[in-house]
Amino acid sequence: MPSNGGTKKSSNFVFNLEAMVYITRREHFNAAHRLFRPDFSEAENLSVFGKCSNPNWHGHNYILFVTVKGNVNPDTGFVINLKVLSNLIQQRIIDKLDHKNINLEVDFMKGRLASTENLAIAIWEELESGVRDTGGILHSVKVEETENNSVEYFGT
Repeated sequence: MPSNGGTKKSSNFVFNLEAMVYITRREHFNAAHRLFRPDFSEAENLSVFGKCSNPNWHGHNYILFVTVKGNVNPDTGFVINLKVLSNLIQQRIIDKLDHKNINLEVDFMKGRLASTENLAIAIWEELESGVRDTGGILHSVKVEETENNSVEYFGT
């Protein structure tokens, strides 16, 4: 137990670490991407990234899970208002990703290899301050690329 009696201060909010509640919002988006390095030959890209290096792109129906943690507000009964969280995700993430080419059209992915790992990290970076401004703590971002493959990022 922390020496401060189980509390933690984040911005202007004080959290009771022993009464932490986790809440998750699920969203989805469809996007295309290509795994490749421009400094690799087509043969090297194919060797490293397989079919995902197809020069004509490929797409996924992604599922996004954003988990926020915090204490239940005694006035609302919420950790975070899910409508507020949904709007934040919609504006900062879904509107930028849905039916887009991740490599070419998504501002927060510029200069990054369009892997699901990098996508999860970038989504975290886009959401963290907004979640904090609502009084919550971003706990994790999970991106399901397929029913068999997903990435979960817990920040730094």
